[in-house]
Amino acid sequence: MSDTTTLTRDAAPRTALDPVTFEVLKNAFATSVDLMSEQILRTCYSFVIYSRDFSSALCDASGNTVMQGSGDIAVHVGTLHFQAKAVIEQFGDDINPGDVFAINDPYRGGTHFNDVSFVRPIFSQGRIIAFAQNKGHWADIGGKVPGSFDVSASEHFGEGLRITPVRVWSKGVFLHDVAQLLVANTRAPEQALGDLHAQSEATAVCEREVLRLVDRYGTETVELAMQETQDYVERTVRRRLAELPQGTWETVDYLDLDPGKSEGLVPIKIRMTLDGAGIHYNLEGSADVVDTFLNSGYGTTFSAIYAGTKTFFPDVPLNSGFYAAVTADIGPEGTVVNAGWPYAVTGFCSGPYEKLMNGIFEIWSQLMPERAMACAFNLEYLLVGGRDARSESTPYFMWYDWMAGGWGGRSSKDGSSATAPVFGVGLAVQACEGQERLTPVLTTMHSIGTDSGGPGRFRGGCGVEKGGTLTDADASVMSYCCDRARSITWGIEGGLPSIPHGVWLNRGTENERFLGSIFSSVPVQPGDTFFRPSAGGGGFGDPLERTPEEVLEDVIDGYVSLGRAAADYGVVITPIDPELDRYEIDREATAAERARIREHRAAWLETDPAEVAAKYRAGEIDLLDVIRRHGVILDWGTGELFEETTRQHREQMVRRSATHWS
Repeated sequence: MSDTTTLTRDAAPRTALDPVTFEVLKNAFATSVDLMSEQILRTCYSFVIYSRDFSSALCDASGNTVMQGSGDIAVHVGTLHFQAKAVIEQFGDDINPGDVFAINDPYRGGTHFNDVSFVRPIFSQGRIIAFAQNKGHWADIGGKVPGSFDVSASEHFGEGLRITPVRVWSKGVFLHDVAQLLVANTRAPEQALGDLHAQSEATAVCEREVLRLVDRYGTETVELAMQETQDYVERTVRRRLAELPQGTWETVDYLDLDPGKSEGLVPIKIRMTLDGAGIHYNLEGSADVVDTFLNSGYGTTFSAIYAGTKTFFPDVPLNSGFYAAVTADIGPEGTVVNAGWPYAVTGFCSGPYEKLMNGIFEIWSQLMPERAMACAFNLEYLLVGGRDARSESTPYFMWYDWMAGGWGGRSSKDGSSATAPVFGVGLAVQACEGQERLTPVLTTMHSIGTDSGGPGRFRGGCGVEKGGTLTDADASVMSYCCDRARSITWGIEGGLPSIPHGVWLNRGTENERFLGSIFSSVPVQPGDTFFRPSAGGGGFGDPLERTPEEVLEDVIDGYVSLGRAAADYGVVITPIDPELDRYEIDREATAAERARIREHRAAWLETDPAEVAAKYRAGEIDLLDVIRRHGVILDWGTGELFEETTRQHREQMVRRSATHWS
């Protein structure tokens, strides 16, 4: 894959179809893809896929995307056409009616090994006119740990089964041996086989819909509509770009650390240029690959670029016409944003992916201030796997959980609370009842996290706190894929950060352990409890400009505590009868506290970090004072100071927050 990718397509006549036929077919293509989604939702075996970790697409004969679904998750945006093209490249003229191909290869434009795609060619008049594709996240794809998320992996060989393009149906004949080879490499082969059939049948639904359109409008008209649908999107995007200021913008976001090096944040640099010819991104200067599985392959890096940009064009359909307006130089192989074979990439989703998206949000917030948004919480996966002792056969189980969290405060309103990650907006929160039926894990709490939203004139959305207990299980281990325990979710335009991610084991007991935000294969026993918060979004604007009445409403709603109302917003509130939500704003004390914060907050950011760490360990200040007031980053379990990480965090906090304070 070249370092710079530009999607090129043959130009179609702009007005070859009449407007009515064009609109009917354009929307019919969208319906054909959404019907795929409805099919997989009703027939899948995996609880993960049922929770909407899947996407679908209709591609033209060259593999270019004609339409993606209305409920697809962002991470699959911009990768499905790479995989269709990989099938074409692999099999060339040896593609026949009734064939179905499987692929999950992240080095051929895929996401990670768990995301398995099935690609079906659609024939008319003896030739390929399109491809239907469905991608779903299999709960396990083999590898060292249950769920296939191995933090210790530096190369892909321990992460799971790599599926280069392979034929699973040949001219309509199911190849049992090939399918068995694939599913036998998972810890839940029956579940994987069920998903394999469900995903294949979903592509058949799309094929039937496209051929129904062919019967009504003719092959040539349908093909022309596919081309014009892409051209329409490209023209629309380019027209809007021409109306925007031209120039170059830059930013940087970070991973928490590289386990193979000393402490310090890992930079992901983004430069974007608008020059009248489209959108051009450059990721030069991003760090080398890290010694864990948080690296990104080229497909997922392009996906993050496309998805981040598409967020600011919400009404434009998504297809290869959009991609044609965007170019990106992601640099040579061997970096955290272009890992290449054989570097481990399964954790890209919690690594570079959302850092790229949030960095792109920050850049576009300057171009479209009416749509501006601070940083959103980081995607996280907690996996507990082992043997289910509730059954005599003790089958493997995978408790595979992700949480909702908060999005950043916006230019005119607070961020969304307890919502899906930007990585996958369509992801559903998994039902606790379903998880408890399928696995020996009991959910003990699941609630909004007070003080988790980054303070700002417009508050970041709140995150969620979730706890659980392992019940009847044998030989079980826990793994966690996340980030932003150190590169904490940030605010903009004066807004403050959120809270750090991380998992606590047996919190509040003598066996309490803070496991951090990235680990794998931690042994757990029946009766062990675990707790984790998801971060809220970063704040937008100076928190001292939030009205006292809005802060009071946050206190009443449980979004902000009385202590943080004073510490972060300078609003002093007296409780009268909390059970009846009766509080009173102390206007005089609020004015005095806000004046005090304004006078001292710049100096607070320059306090000796070692002094701050010592006060935290002594219990004199709390975690949020350390982060929001002093800009210091510690090991949240031991209180150890991270000097280089603190320097980098403060530098960014000054840029995004302090320079905007009055």
